[in-house]
Amino acid sequence: MRLRSALLGLVGWKGSGGGGLISEWAVLRLELGVLKGEGGRDGGELLIPGNRRTLEMQHTLTTAFSSVIFTHLYPHSTISLTLHVLSQDGSLLAACLNAATLALVDAGIPMSDYLCACTAGSTANEDADEPLLDLNGLEEQELPFLTAGVLGDSDKVSVLMLETRVRMERVEGMLAVAVDGCKRVREILDAVVRAHGKKMVEEGV
Repeated sequence: MRLRSALLGLVGWKGSGGGGLISEWAVLRLELGVLKGEGGRDGGELLIPGNRRTLEMQHTLTTAFSSVIFTHLYPHSTISLTLHVLSQDGSLLAACLNAATLALVDAGIPMSDYLCACTAGSTANEDADEPLLDLNGLEEQELPFLTAGVLGDSDKVSVLMLETRVRMERVEGMLAVAVDGCKRVREILDAVVRAHGKKMVEEGV
């Protein structure tokens, strides 16, 4: 996504090591840090995980991926995700969802499908029926918007976040545009994954 940069570290499934973890499914632990400053330039401040907004996003991300990852394949284990957002210009939750999806695929963690996300906003113009897709920071400050996360190329919405007021008759159109955007993101991510896999095979990695 434009003007957004994230660094994500993933520790694949790890046994409990006798620490008392008795769950029959893997436990997903996610830590999120967001660089606070102008576009993530030098001198920015990294928000600690205890920040209220950060905790809300961590909960959303953890809940979303816990239902997508095949956690039953790794009983008594932990999957750890650490996500640092280096620069941002809107669509933060969507960017985090897409980055985490790529990291999990790259790490070989089995999932039911890609979890892809996109934002859509409604303009103040009553005559404009077509919502905006993939809002930037300034647009998010001025317009009502929602973030949707879709599983694969289906219409199954796994994540839906609406934190601003918007007229009910506009929500359906915003959601439809966001779902279409998610499907396009899925095509892009799949192309990147396949190209990377092909390169690894050719290089004998």
